[in-house]
Amino acid sequence: MIKRDLYLILLLIISHACDVFEYHPYDTKLGNEYENINKREIEKIKNKSSSGTFKFAFMGDTQRFYDETENFIDHINGRSDIDFIIHGGDVSDFGLKKEFIWLEDKMKRLKIPYVTLCGNHDVLGSGIEIYSIMYGPLNFSFVYNRVKFICLNTNALEFDYSTPVPDFDFMLEEIKPADDYDRTIFVMHVPPGDIEFNNNVKMTFAYQIKQSQNLLFCLHAHTHTFAINDYFDDGTLYYGCDSMQKRSYLLFTVTPEGYDYELVHF
Repeated sequence: MIKRDLYLILLLIISHACDVFEYHPYDTKLGNEYENINKREIEKIKNKSSSGTFKFAFMGDTQRFYDETENFIDHINGRSDIDFIIHGGDVSDFGLKKEFIWLEDKMKRLKIPYVTLCGNHDVLGSGIEIYSIMYGPLNFSFVYNRVKFICLNTNALEFDYSTPVPDFDFMLEEIKPADDYDRTIFVMHVPPGDIEFNNNVKMTFAYQIKQSQNLLFCLHAHTHTFAINDYFDDGTLYYGCDSMQKRSYLLFTVTPEGYDYELVHF
């Protein structure tokens, strides 16, 4: 009788523990609504109509700044002139599934499409697997209104240089001329020169970017600070955005003749 009672108590404890601990820290199982988000959102971007001039917002490093992210989403939803959003990476702090879900549950309130890059914090722990399931490939591209956005994984340090980061084969393929675009924008999380970047190949990286078709500019997050740099003194400008904690984002207006930008506070 005592043994049976102890067994029942143990079962109750285990059952209760399952409710308290929702998942293992390195759990990577996700529901369908949290899978292949970038592919879904890129299709929405492609289906949008544009008359030649378009606007997009660039932001990043939302990490634990959830209240500021909520305010950002409310601000964006209150506007009607932005075509889509690019998140420059660092969705999470520790690469935990719960962090990815927290952010996605907020971002899906947006009334316009958005794509998300992988940041260096997003590949910690099981983060790389979670990112790949939730958003898709770490390197990807899309074309909107004849402008090609090439989005790169530049988080070399977290890969221990065991994987080519940046992936030059991917870049070579993406910069090939094609009928659907005639200008290019590169997007990344870690900028060249940063300790997280593979600076052994930064000059090759700079050269390859310059081979792209009518390069407009490059974008990066990671530094948590708005900045404009010509890292290689070759005329290529790199625009870095603030972290979401600073309650700002970059707004780019791309016209047939060129582009303009604005640092927007909300």
